[in-house]
Order: sequence, then structure tokens, then C-alpha cells
Amino acid sequence: MVFKYIDILGESTKSFDDAVKNAVAETALTVKDIRTAEVVKLNVIVNSDKIVEYQALMRVAFKVRRKE
Repeated sequence: MVFKYIDILGESTKSFDDAVKNAVAETALTVKDIRTAEVVKLNVIVNSDKIVEYQALMRVAFKVRRKE
């Protein structure tokens, strides 16, 4: 079995948790057999001294499929 890794960035205006969930959900629309999603880094975007966006940089592993 072979796995491939990709880096993705999830975003949310609500929370880090929501950013992670959004990233996995969106990735799953085009990538099948996701096995792990590792949070590598968390960031926030600040505007006028207030957090306006949460970001989660993630490393996602999925199973490589052969063309049949």
C-alpha cells in the first residue's frame, strides 16, 4: 500500500476547530481514501487588533489508487 501527502490550508471566521473541519470536508470532495490529517501550524489573521480569521495548515495522507 502507498500513501501520498498533500498540504492544505483550512480557514474559518469562527474557530480553529471549524478551520480543520472545513479543510477535511473540502479536501474529501476531490481526494478519496483520506487516512490522516495532521495539524502542522495554526495562524490567525488580525485586523484592527481583532482576530478576523482562523487558519489551520494541515498535512493530509491518502491512499494512492491504481487506474484500473
